[in-house]
Amino acid sequence: MTDQTVLVVGASRGLGFALAAEWLDRGWHVIATARGRSDGLAALAERHDDRFEIETVDINDADGVRALRNRLDGRRLDVLFINAGIARAIEESPATASERDFLDMMLTNAFSPVRAAEMLRDVVSEGGTIAIMTSELGSIANANGGWQLYSSSKAALNMLMKGYAAKNAADGHTLLLVAPGWVRTEMGGSEATLSIEESIPLVVDMIAASRGKPGLRYVDRFDEELPW
Repeated sequence: MTDQTVLVVGASRGLGFALAAEWLDRGWHVIATARGRSDGLAALAERHDDRFEIETVDINDADGVRALRNRLDGRRLDVLFINAGIARAIEESPATASERDFLDMMLTNAFSPVRAAEMLRDVVSEGGTIAIMTSELGSIANANGGWQLYSSSKAALNMLMKGYAAKNAADGHTLLLVAPGWVRTEMGGSEATLSIEESIPLVVDMIAASRGKPGLRYVDRFDEELPW
């Protein structure tokens, strides 16, 4: 058992749900958010009612995130993990894609996660960690044209976090942009190379190993630095 607390934003299913479950299995106190009811989270709550809280919030709703911050007043988080992402028009280019699909990805994948980090940063303990789920596809240096619009949203996320890190360096937080690999989820698809069980435990191990190392890094699940 541990007295450490993690807030997983976006935990109703997929990688976020797996993160919440993994930290619970490691004895942490977990606060998990979802936009609405999640049967999976409800089942976790039944098994871990003394160490598990569910909060309802939509990361794209600034007022909702601000209300969550107010509900956390007086609490301290060891880890804040923001997991938010949608993939639309993955085979399209700017000439063929819907503008709405692209704007929705930019909002959900880039703008809202960093806004949430800004709003919640003051409840992260000194020496604590703020991590956001990104992707290897967010690397401009390694871009190969695949999932062009989605990749652009993740590159934008990485850039926004660069600015966040520079402006808030005095916080001393460990800041991580985490690429979990291509994982078989609803978004990743059935052809993805990794199972959730092959990815998420390594992500949590990496976050533990990064504790106390302030500053921003863009890393994969093995704690290997990725090119921006």
